[in-house]
Amino acid sequence: MGAKRRIGVLALQGAVSEHLDMVKRGGCAGLAVKNRADLGAVDALILPGGESTTLGRLIREQELEDDIRAFVKTRPLLGTCAGLILCARELVGDARPRPLGLMDISVERNGFGRQRESFEADLEVEGAGSIRAVFIRAPFIQSVGVGARVLASLDDKIVMAEQGNVLVTAFHPELADDMRIFNYFVAKSSGALAESHFLL
Repeated sequence: MGAKRRIGVLALQGAVSEHLDMVKRGGCAGLAVKNRADLGAVDALILPGGESTTLGRLIREQELEDDIRAFVKTRPLLGTCAGLILCARELVGDARPRPLGLMDISVERNGFGRQRESFEADLEVEGAGSIRAVFIRAPFIQSVGVGARVLASLDDKIVMAEQGNVLVTAFHPELADDMRIFNYFVAKSSGALAESHFLL
């Protein structure tokens, strides 16, 4: 057997432990990424859910913006909820946080309402079929540009997309038992799969 894939979780703020638990359940080695050296030690990176404005500020304070942009040129990144927001090219009607511009997508923060409007739903995901998804103060993708591909929508709102090495979800795969999205992300980190080919 080969060495375990090393999956980093950006550990500046947010649902870090939940994502590290998912990494462990997926049979990979998890690393809490707090600085440039940590980032250089992983095969793939997860930007977790949390408070997007705070997370964006901490990324800038740690001077990780350019490093993350360089990272996704050669290695996969998964952005969940707040992580999706930070991956955007632009935010709709909101100047905060300053996104990283990793994908050609336009995102609306809190697009499904505030914390009390949290819910679960069954999604039809391209290449994977039905997946149960947990939404907590979730954003949605209002539009996608050239190169970005929609993988799932809910009530005509885009909630999962992919562009190159970057995969984003408006929901929280770390809170579900279904590991297909994570397994797909890990497979991307090994270069084993083409886009939109899920492990069923």
